[in-house]
Amino acid sequence: MNFFRHRPFGLLAPALLIAVAGCSSADVSATVAVPSPDAKTAKVCRDLHRVLPQKLDGRDRDDPEPRSAYTAGWGNPAIILRCGVARPPKMIDPKVAEGDDPDAIAGGVNGVDWLMEKQGDGTWRFTTANRVAYVQVGLPKGMSAQNEGTAVLTDLAAPVKKAIPTGIASMR
Repeated sequence: MNFFRHRPFGLLAPALLIAVAGCSSADVSATVAVPSPDAKTAKVCRDLHRVLPQKLDGRDRDDPEPRSAYTAGWGNPAIILRCGVARPPKMIDPKVAEGDDPDAIAGGVNGVDWLMEKQGDGTWRFTTANRVAYVQVGLPKGMSAQNEGTAVLTDLAAPVKKAIPTGIASMR
């Protein structure tokens, strides 16, 4: 059963209301680990890079170092996107599928399915599901998952749908 296709975003609201989203506290001089996708994934990640918005939730695009077609950033501190990342282990965890893991929530925003994981520091990381490439988005500390997180995932839905076809990503 594919649990990502059956969870409406509305179910996420209670958990996200109390969450603080984040992946890193990147700033304009920050460096980001660049993913190393396989050739098929690299192509769709480059396609995504070309259609990403110049503004995300009102923040100007300012890609992190090293510059790469597999990473993007907006604002300071930066919202960071990485394309071609490895599948998160929780994506196959039956507790998440059943809604029994308080640190991971499956849901969809405007036609894009996401795994939303609470990190050890209380921040959140969002990873696409049911796409041929995994795209990961992290919000810096201090940004609300309910407010900025919802806006960011909404702004990214159209580019993800345009560039990253639905399907099964590499198991790496």
